[in-house]
Amino acid sequence: MKIKTLNQIILFVLFTGCIGCATVPKTEISKAQSITVTPTKETQIGPKRKIAVVEFENKTSYGARRLGTSASDILVTELVKTNKFIVVERDKLNKILDEQKLAVSGVIDSNTAVKMGKLLGLNAIVIGGISQFGVKEEGSDYLLTQSRQQVAECSVDIRVIDVETGEILYADSGKGITKKKISSILGLGTKAGYDETLEGEALRAAIVQFVDNIVSQVNTKPWYCKVTKISQDNIYLNAGQQSGIKIGTVLKVYNLGETITDPDTGKILGREETETGEIEVYRYFGENGSIAKLISGKIPKEEAICKLK
Repeated sequence: MKIKTLNQIILFVLFTGCIGCATVPKTEISKAQSITVTPTKETQIGPKRKIAVVEFENKTSYGARRLGTSASDILVTELVKTNKFIVVERDKLNKILDEQKLAVSGVIDSNTAVKMGKLLGLNAIVIGGISQFGVKEEGSDYLLTQSRQQVAECSVDIRVIDVETGEILYADSGKGITKKKISSILGLGTKAGYDETLEGEALRAAIVQFVDNIVSQVNTKPWYCKVTKISQDNIYLNAGQQSGIKIGTVLKVYNLGETITDPDTGKILGREETETGEIEVYRYFGENGSIAKLISGKIPKEEAICKLK
């Protein structure tokens, strides 16, 4: 085939390269890079811890409350996928927030987190915020083609708080970037509007990097559960099959005394613990409870803590 004119060249390009595929959308998710801590994988230490994620605060002018809800939902999903935690459902968390008139949308301090965590029987609580979020369009024009891409970037901050002491177990910041490419030939193809899925992809890229560190840092604290009720010889515990407690597990029991604080900082260091004896789990009950019997020592008080032997 002999091509002599510019019109013939254009027709040839259209015929061989763009019929039926003038627009080729492509989404590329960049690998999020941690700003501070390199994630490390840890094996599960003892039974599952109980954890909750408060709706993140959106500190930017973009996306209103939508971004905070999306960010916390993404983290909840990722924590559940690890199979290392019992993650408290959002409706239970919101119910406690409403009943106790506690702050929402991530704007809570350590004292509030401790109060809320104890009401829900948590080991740790995660709060966070979106400190930066922006979208932009980049592109270039050539003789026959146009190339455009939408870019979403965000920065996310998190803190993991130990419910017993109010101590910050882990804090970090991360950045997520996502891009969607749209190419066209000779102006053919549709013009793409803003793709809101980029928001979630950028947030996920920033958040997933935290998950391994949350697992490892929460697991640095010794696992414990609490005595919720004493009925005759039965000792009821707030941890059961869902937590990974096995029938026959032996636990050491400690009655709790006064709170111990640092005289210089006022920070809670813990509470007095007096060992009372040992108990053995022999039956499950409810959604995540178990019943134990005393095998040595004396019957503990309600709200005593039980640790792995």
